[in-house]
Amino acid sequence: MAFDAMLHLGTLVAVVVYFAKDLWGLLVALLASMKERSLAHDSNRKIAWLIIVGSVPAAVIGFFLEDFFERLFAQPLWVGVLLLCTGALLALSERWSARNREISGMGWADAVVVGLGQALAIAPGISRSGATISAGLWRGLQRESAARFSFLLSVPVILGAGVFKLQDLLVTPWVLRSPSVVLVGFAAAAVSGFLSIKFLLAYLRTRRLYPFAVYCWAAGAVAIVLSLSSIR
Repeated sequence: MAFDAMLHLGTLVAVVVYFAKDLWGLLVALLASMKERSLAHDSNRKIAWLIIVGSVPAAVIGFFLEDFFERLFAQPLWVGVLLLCTGALLALSERWSARNREISGMGWADAVVVGLGQALAIAPGISRSGATISAGLWRGLQRESAARFSFLLSVPVILGAGVFKLQDLLVTPWVLRSPSVVLVGFAAAAVSGFLSIKFLLAYLRTRRLYPFAVYCWAAGAVAIVLSLSSIR
């Protein structure tokens, strides 16, 4: 789990690098809103607070149900079942969503719903980006807007989880003996994360989520078959 959190920190680097300009604007807007106690004059002020509100569900659920989710990581059968669920979320949201709003038109309820999608993705097999993009589509966001908010929303929760688990990683014997393993994994996650973000945002401007749903169904089916075979 600690190593997995470090890989997520690599992905966080990718998000920060790709959205550096956006994140800086959101930080400045957040500080301004706190100083002036107002969300007026700049749409980034509200978006910054929407990200904070959307981060609360995952922080709360992850803190209180950490042991439950860690046990799921040791159950490949459940991972396969939840991959099937991810595929269903993607397909249903693509089929029945309006997709006519941008991030600037989001409200507090939208942030909570997308945040609940992120909290659901703590479970292995539920894609964080898949669940949050699907939730955004259900709330009427355009595909690219839903993906953009999903990635921005990942920053607080990944940073928090990574720092929280870092202390466990630092006392793990094999990590102390082979720190290069962690560094290589971190770098691989950062590079692949950056390329994935760039690809996905371009892809969603004109194309649909169905191929990702099919991939999740196929991966879930394979995981279930292999898990049941090992039980027998």
